[in-house]
Amino acid sequence: MHGIKTGGRQAGTPNKVTSELRSVLKEIFFTELEGLPGLLQQLEPKERIAMLTAFLPYVLPKVQPVSHSTGEPFSNDW
Repeated sequence: MHGIKTGGRQAGTPNKVTSELRSVLKEIFFTELEGLPGLLQQLEPKERIAMLTAFLPYVLPKVQPVSHSTGEPFSNDW
């Protein structure tokens, strides 16, 4: 029969392996994140700047350019 669910997880039930994997990866990530300042200090200044620049998109939102055609209408009445 095509299209009829006959077994397995119910729709919307989280996958146990995926949630366990995410939990383990989060723990590893936060452990590494705690040691990051020490690792950055070991780098040459040029390498440190390159590394920090690589992290910026994950820390600060990208700024979108605004033109008069997007956003609020342009007015010269100020």
